[in-house]
Amino acid sequence: MEEYNTSSTDFTFIGLFNRKETSGLLFAIISIIFFTALMANGVMIFLIRTDSHLHTPMYFLLSHLSFIDMMYISTIVPKMLVDYLLDQRTITFVGCTAQHFLYLTLVGAEFFLLGLMAYDRYVAICNPLRYPILMSCRVCWMIIAGSWFGGSLDGFLLTPITMSFPFCNSREINHFFCEAPAVLKLACADTALYETVMYVCCVLMLLIPFSVVIASYAQILTTVHHMSSLEGRKKAFATCSSHMTVVTLFYGAAMYTYMLPHSYHRPEQDKAFSVFYTILTPMLNPLIYSLRNKDVTGAMKRVLGRFKGTQRVSGSAF
Repeated sequence: MEEYNTSSTDFTFIGLFNRKETSGLLFAIISIIFFTALMANGVMIFLIRTDSHLHTPMYFLLSHLSFIDMMYISTIVPKMLVDYLLDQRTITFVGCTAQHFLYLTLVGAEFFLLGLMAYDRYVAICNPLRYPILMSCRVCWMIIAGSWFGGSLDGFLLTPITMSFPFCNSREINHFFCEAPAVLKLACADTALYETVMYVCCVLMLLIPFSVVIASYAQILTTVHHMSSLEGRKKAFATCSSHMTVVTLFYGAAMYTYMLPHSYHRPEQDKAFSVFYTILTPMLNPLIYSLRNKDVTGAMKRVLGRFKGTQRVSGSAF
């Protein structure tokens, strides 16, 4: 039986960069993804805030999705990159607790927000005449508040319990961040009951929003199928398919991590699936949902036009 570790409260990550032959390439790829995610989401927030044409419920929700994605990827990736550069892999108990709480809160908020955004698209396409009523400013703020409340509740409930277990001498986390299943493997106590409770929470947080997404897009595709315009059908199908691809990657990877029995889990597979919803999704969301949209490209052109006009005026002044 292993003894409790009382000499140190630090944890050590095995991480993604544990193979020397591929660590440099992997570091470069993740760095590019991280900075692309920050830039794309930052551009989206800026455009939505500054261009009046984007002051609609859909883009209001998208701006909050971009904010969550920026926070979400920033709780995990910078630590990974700095550790690689400094050749260290440790994280303090307090740091691990904070990362675990922020991760759960942000991922929970995104789970709910994506589901409610699918409802927004359903109302816009299937009930356009009632859209101003069903998606009023008050409703939009309720959606945002509900998403943050659901995510925060998950973080406040699960983080204290996860980090209250006694941990054994082996404090080496076979992961690249403090994700609950990886941390619980180090516990020197029976975690079966807690893992069952966590499983139920995750089923509710994943299946309910994902069911809303599936139901909303099924109704949207049915409505689109009966459109008389062939061009309109093609555009709607292309948009829905790209949205569903990102949503399926996000929810599917999370379902694998939190809903599949332990016998199906392998450390390398767990890390690979976690990459999908912690690193790739924050980059893909603005590219798929927004930056391919004509409204957004139009806003970009207007902003660049105003910037060039300002430069010409300031240049002529001298």
